[in-house]
Amino acid sequence: MDRKTETFTQMGGEGVPWVGQAPFTNDKHIFANLGDGTYFHSGALAIRQSIAANVNITYKILYNDAVAMTGGQPHDGNLSPQDIARQVMAEGVKKCVVVTDQPQKYEGISLPTGIEVKHRDELDAIQRAFRELPGTTVIIYDQTCAAEKRRRRKRNAFPDPNERVIINDLVCEGCGDCGVASNCVSVAPLETEFGRKRTIDQSACNKDFSCVKGFCPSFVTVVGGQLRKPKKVGEIAFDVPSAQIPPLEKTFNIVVTGIGGTGVVTIGQLLGMAAHLEGRGVSVLDMAGLAQKNGAVLSHIRIAHSQDDLTATRIATGEADLVLACDVLVAAGGEALSRMSVARTHAIVNTAVVMPASFTRNPNLKFPLAGMEHEIRSTCRTDATHLINASKLATALCGDSIASNVFVLGYAFQKGLIPLTEAALLRAIELNGAAIEMNKNAFLWGKRAAVDTKRVTEIAVLKVEKIGTTKLSESLDEMVARRVTFLTEYQDAAYATRYATLVETVRTTEAAKCGGKTELAQAVARYLFKVMAIKDEYEVARLYTDGTFAEKVTQQFEGDYTLNFHLAPPLMAKKDAVTGHLIKKRYGSIMMTGFKLLAKLKGLRGGAFDVFGKTEERKMEREIRKD
Repeated sequence: MDRKTETFTQMGGEGVPWVGQAPFTNDKHIFANLGDGTYFHSGALAIRQSIAANVNITYKILYNDAVAMTGGQPHDGNLSPQDIARQVMAEGVKKCVVVTDQPQKYEGISLPTGIEVKHRDELDAIQRAFRELPGTTVIIYDQTCAAEKRRRRKRNAFPDPNERVIINDLVCEGCGDCGVASNCVSVAPLETEFGRKRTIDQSACNKDFSCVKGFCPSFVTVVGGQLRKPKKVGEIAFDVPSAQIPPLEKTFNIVVTGIGGTGVVTIGQLLGMAAHLEGRGVSVLDMAGLAQKNGAVLSHIRIAHSQDDLTATRIATGEADLVLACDVLVAAGGEALSRMSVARTHAIVNTAVVMPASFTRNPNLKFPLAGMEHEIRSTCRTDATHLINASKLATALCGDSIASNVFVLGYAFQKGLIPLTEAALLRAIELNGAAIEMNKNAFLWGKRAAVDTKRVTEIAVLKVEKIGTTKLSESLDEMVARRVTFLTEYQDAAYATRYATLVETVRTTEAAKCGGKTELAQAVARYLFKVMAIKDEYEVARLYTDGTFAEKVTQQFEGDYTLNFHLAPPLMAKKDAVTGHLIKKRYGSIMMTGFKLLAKLKGLRGGAFDVFGKTEERKMEREIRKD
């Protein structure tokens, strides 16, 4: 993750190597990360040792309210931020501060004298101050684990803000600053006519809201209302024949690959319970330790006639009978591929593109889907790999991408690749107790997709109203025509003609000199447009008020809701004292009135009365366009 983290220690040894290193380096101070579970287990002893050695170190203790390293278990005993604060101060740390996204919850809570509670937005400034302090210091970062938030909200055991984040993709420039600000994998890429933009995966969003701090005016929060539910599919005639259940000769080995936070472990639980209900022997090994949200998760499921037939829980090299590739990236990794073989393995592959966590730091990361599919195909039995975008279909048909894994399970069952009965699997879904109807529905649609993928896809498309234009230009003429229309609305017809004229000049010259090729003309068509359609204040206002954005919001949300815009107007916003960046503020729905007025003033753009055009950023953009 490009964090320049160094050294690796045993649990409870965090920061200890620094005691030996400190006298022999020019670095005067380090930070050490410590989770609350590890602190409770043995990390407090590492802090005591640093205090005894009198080294300059700051322990950043993450209080995330769960043992996240091994799957979100509760702590072994009572533990709270105030307990940690009292203990470390009693041990003798020089200074301690509590950082949280909700400072107000500490009102009325007793903390040791001198310990302040700060908002997490001040973390950078606090760290800069602490690294100058001598001795051992502690920053307690209080924020519940993202995956735990989602799990608890499903059980109504955690507050669920009636607010969601959306992105106006026409305003977005795809810079990726929102990913850097939030480090959140729910900020996903969106490939559009005008390049890669960003969108929020509403099924995975944990409502942290730190993405809105990215330096971009495209972020809007929707307060109230709810996500529009997909249209219900009426009674349809869809003949699904009885599935063939494969014979259970010795042991049947299933590898499930996926990513943290999406219910991969649930598939192992369902298969394990279904096997138990049928009196089979079964073992389930979940390789989920250290898997952050969107980190790799593998489950090894072995089913046999009796428990005595199972002598190992891990599936050996080349011995997987079936791979349920709920995430194609994990399935194409070395750990999963090593379990496959051309002699025996079938694979059901969810081809949905889900970027890894590194996308938050690399906004231009490419996803080599075709290469991954080829790798899996070539490692399994000939013609035994089934490719389907389960996430897209499950989201459209069931309303939530979390249903995609059970969709894959239903698909595999109908293909005759699960040695268990349908009755046992459905009963296991009921006993699991979470989203029973949705999971049963996902299982059914997975079965239907195995019978007729084309028809299921057509039904899914009918259920989802099209939001804006998703079809990309297929020719240079179409590309230019779209951009001419856009630039005419941006400024006027004369401005658009300047664009079209230069593109045509390049096209004519390239065709004459390069035998009719258009690669250069296409590049000019794309990027001349980008430097001409400058996202200044007038343009941002137009893109919020031309009707397109309002239509997208209406198609995505229903009920009584209001919009809030997160902006840093250059002539009004204050600057952060540490970073120098403009500080964004929340503006209510009244901002739409201001946008409408501002959009009408686009004729001032670049003229003597263009007050926004006098900033250094606008001058630079005009200079780039001229160059």
